[in-house]
Order: sequence, then structure tokens, then C-alpha cells
Amino acid sequence: MKGIILAGGKGSRLHPLTLVISKQLLPVYDKPMVYYPLTMLMLAGIRDILIISTPEDLPNFERLLGSGDQWGLNFSYIQQDQPRGLADAFRVGRDFVGSNPVSLILGDNIFFGHGLPVILRDLVTRVQTIGGAAVFAYPVKDPERYGVIEFDEGGKALSLEEKPAKPRSNFAVPGMYFYDQRVVEISAEMKPSSRGELEITDVNKDYMRAGQLHVKELGRGVAWLDAGTHESLLQAAAFIQAVEDRQGMMISSPEEIAYRMGFIDREQLKRALDRLGVSSYRARLEGMLK
Repeated sequence: MKGIILAGGKGSRLHPLTLVISKQLLPVYDKPMVYYPLTMLMLAGIRDILIISTPEDLPNFERLLGSGDQWGLNFSYIQQDQPRGLADAFRVGRDFVGSNPVSLILGDNIFFGHGLPVILRDLVTRVQTIGGAAVFAYPVKDPERYGVIEFDEGGKALSLEEKPAKPRSNFAVPGMYFYDQRVVEISAEMKPSSRGELEITDVNKDYMRAGQLHVKELGRGVAWLDAGTHESLLQAAAFIQAVEDRQGMMISSPEEIAYRMGFIDREQLKRALDRLGVSSYRARLEGMLK
């Protein structure tokens, strides 16, 4: 399976912070925001990853991430000249995806929780073996602000609504999705919504109508954060800082995850550390090595 990180858009809700830098390059405590979705793909076992961003911001992502070789990954980069909706990622990345299944994750979504690696790899295996699509469902207190999904006990999607006035459930759909190769053709045939965008909800509805949309509920042990506003950005940083300091562990460190997943060996990890200078981030990784 291949992976796509959608890191475009203007980040207008975070102005003036994002007037000169991509939202997904802003810091969330001790690392750039893009590290969090990147490491979700890594935990899913995905190593061939496309970064989609604006012409202005893409060079900064390339400077930060490079080829991916330092983490045992392979990065590709494509410009999106203007935002046209989440499903546009499959049009922009059509050649990259080819005939492969693919996971799309939004560049400002942060996940953390026990058991996530197993959940991610199970969904990858499911889509690779039986096809279709898979999404997460996360309980929220204000579902009318989100895309809302209703599903049965077997994880089969029953309905999907975008910001409904009267939600049929309290489960929102977070910004990580898994699709078989049919997603490229589905997105190619889509027409823009009333908002003028290619909606990811419409892609999911296509799979739902075919009875091929699987839903995995994320329970109490998982945190999902969307760092798209000043308040949520601050909350996300405080959450990461509290967990890392209290437990003495790293959250969403590509170096650590690459090492633990077997993408790189100990010597490659040491070379990756040489890029980091003198920082508390490096010090924590060196502590893990010891």
C-alpha cells in the first residue's frame, strides 16, 4: 500500500502564523506537525509516500524530509496549485498511486493511543486482501461540526452525512482513509460539490453504496486531535508535552519508529541523529538507544 499526506491549503484559520509558512510545518511541541501524520503511515507499514502541497510550500517540505532514505522511506512530491477538496489528492497523485491501494491522511490530523499500530496494519491488510475502503469513527460531543457516520455492529457503514443539523450518530470521521485502487477512477469521475470541492465524503459514499465501506471505531484509549486552529494547536502541543514528559517516551518520532519497525538499523539511526544538532529531541532519542 502507498500513502499520501495532503499538506496543501492556505491555513487561513491560523493566520497570521501561516502567512509565510505552511500550517503542516508549524511546531506541535517538539516536532513539525507533518511528522504526526507521517508516522501514522509508518506505523501502518507504509514506506512509499507522496507529499502534496502548494508550489510555495513544497520546497520547504523537501528540505525538511528529503528523499526519506534517512528513515528507510521513499518520498515523492507533487504540487497542488490550488485547493480543490480532499478527493483531489487522488487526481493529483494518480500516477503515484497507479494500480496500488492507498491511504490518505490529512497533514493536520494527530492520533495517539494504545494499539494503534495493530489497528492500522489490520486495516491495510483488509483493504489489500479483500478490497473496498476503510475509515475510522471517533465519538465526539458535537457531531454536527463534522462528517458523521452511522454503522452497524459488524463495522458496515449505513449512512454518511456532512455536518448534519440532526446527526444520526455521535461518530465523526477522522482524516485518515484506506482505499483500494478503484479510488483513482472514482475521484476522476466526481463532480464538485455545492462548495466547489471534490469531497472525500462523496468518495466514501460511493464505497458505502457498493457495500464496501468498513468502519473501525476508535475508543477511549485513542486521542484524535485536529490542529487547525490556534486553540487546537496549543491543546495538541500541551497534550504531546504532557505525555512525553510524564512517560519519558517519544510520540511520533520518525527516527524511533523507523528503528523499531526495522526500516533502519542502529547505525542508520545514529546517522539520522547527526542531523539534529544539540536538542532535547535528540537527547531523548539517544536515551532510547542506551
